[in-house]
Amino acid sequence: MIPRLKEKYESLIVSSLQKKLEFGNKLMVPKLTKIVLNMGLGLDGNDKKKLKSCLDDMSLISGQLAVVTNFKKSISNFKTRKSTPAGAKVTLRNNIMYEFVDRLVNIALPRIKDFRGLSVNGFDKFGNYSFGIKEHIIFPEINFDKVDQIRGMDITIVTTGKNKTSTFALLEEMNFPFIKKGTN
Repeated sequence: MIPRLKEKYESLIVSSLQKKLEFGNKLMVPKLTKIVLNMGLGLDGNDKKKLKSCLDDMSLISGQLAVVTNFKKSISNFKTRKSTPAGAKVTLRNNIMYEFVDRLVNIALPRIKDFRGLSVNGFDKFGNYSFGIKEHIIFPEINFDKVDQIRGMDITIVTTGKNKTSTFALLEEMNFPFIKKGTN
């Protein structure tokens, strides 16, 4: 079964972006490549119960098994040791990626308290967009009663866009709620 957003992308968004960005070929239109979800734990990574609950929450949010990330080197000021757990991450591709973006834009982001929109400063020069969420409980898959601690997470959206403007146009067509200029 094809996800709703992917179907919309193929039928409407590609032709709209091709006209808007003045591309000669529809294959030049930017598309989503992958989405990386990252949840850092810091010192809580040494606690097995907290690590397991973090992995379970990430797996519920993404619909895919989360992977433990480890520290690459020891830093005494941060009390980190090499090869100890630092957090969890998930990389989404293909249909699961489109389903996640659909749930993120239409269900999760509107549930954020005092949400005014996503910042337009999260783009890098390669056409990727990153932003952070302070509470992972905005996703409907998470049961409030079983959460031991509210954690933040980073979401990175990797696209084939060559610059900020093409990626911004793609995400705007996918209904990402960006802060409009002149709005506070």
